[in-house]
Amino acid sequence: MTGLPDLRPLAGVRIVEVSSFVASPLCGLTLSQLGAEVIRVDPIGGAGDKNRWPVTESGESIYWTGLNRGKRSVTCDMRSPEGQRLVQRLVTAPGGGILVTNAGGRDWLSHAALSAVRSDVITLRLTGTPNGGAAVDYTVNAASGFPMITGPESHAGPVNHALPAWDVAAGLYAALAIVSAVRRREKTGRGAEIDLPLSDVALAVAGYLGYLTEVQVNGAGRTAIGNAVYGTYGHDFVTADAARYMVVALTPRHMRDLVRVTGCTAAVEALETALGVDFSTDADRYRHRDLLNALFAAWFAEHTAADKFFEAAVALEQHRAARQRHLDFGGGQLETNPLFSVLHQPRIGTYLAAGLPAAFDGGHLSAGAAPLLGADGAAVLRELLGASEDDIDQLIDGGHLGVAQG
Repeated sequence: MTGLPDLRPLAGVRIVEVSSFVASPLCGLTLSQLGAEVIRVDPIGGAGDKNRWPVTESGESIYWTGLNRGKRSVTCDMRSPEGQRLVQRLVTAPGGGILVTNAGGRDWLSHAALSAVRSDVITLRLTGTPNGGAAVDYTVNAASGFPMITGPESHAGPVNHALPAWDVAAGLYAALAIVSAVRRREKTGRGAEIDLPLSDVALAVAGYLGYLTEVQVNGAGRTAIGNAVYGTYGHDFVTADAARYMVVALTPRHMRDLVRVTGCTAAVEALETALGVDFSTDADRYRHRDLLNALFAAWFAEHTAADKFFEAAVALEQHRAARQRHLDFGGGQLETNPLFSVLHQPRIGTYLAAGLPAAFDGGHLSAGAAPLLGADGAAVLRELLGASEDDIDQLIDGGHLGVAQG
């Protein structure tokens, strides 16, 4: 669907993004996939994420290109008054009027400064904390409580998750907020000043899912439970050839099917009688998970994964107990998933790149390759600001506008 930009939901919307790292660039990438024109503005030479790992053997950042696909790149000296005015003009130019940034503490880039130039401007500022303090995903996560319940039951300390979950959630919340503000502006002509603290994203999600409420109401929270599934039945099992499978039984039917497939019907019924419990309930399955684990583990240990997950590959597919082998990042079937399409990324290579997870009318919207840093500065100034070649040359010669970094 990349050849039909006029059919994308945000076609005709333009966003200027002054950002780095995950949340803010992910917001811009999401809006770009939905059809918006996104212009990323960086300092000359690049922001702090320009060379972030993972990188190719030659040192090119796979990370940077992954989050900046489909955008245009402008670099300028944002310390100079000329560079600051240039960014202000890009944000407030006709057809735009939208800024996404995580660059705090810049009065010249504030909503007040921009709205003085364009009254209907929309600004979204991603911060670490509500008072504008510094915080990143890893420090926010440390304060969220999640590391204290992550990891094996026998582990005494916190375990940090490898996924920057709060950055990701904040980026998607930011994209939703921008779309909502654009919709309101179309109806009322009003701009919007949006502040989105990373720490509040973590707190909100923890509240929605009951982690915070549980402590307030019950007086105590959760403890680490390893690979179990809290409040119901789920566990990972090891086969005879050391493959690991995660199996989850969320419903009474799931549990019946799992018991039947593993040949444990008589043993499970005997357990229910002896304990006076009912494994059709979430609570009893969870409370007595160690006993159930021991029964099922013996069956898994008698089989290998080499023969297409033995009979269980067929049996659990026919039944409804969810299961999935634990894989590394190279184990997915990307070629057969329509979410992915071939991308030719200069300086990185050719690979299968993910589009927008939501399919519109049966197709996944995707963004093109990431630009070279600073490659679009002159073109953007000509198109948006009507700058002449002399104007552009003077800005470049004065060190206020960057050029493509080759």
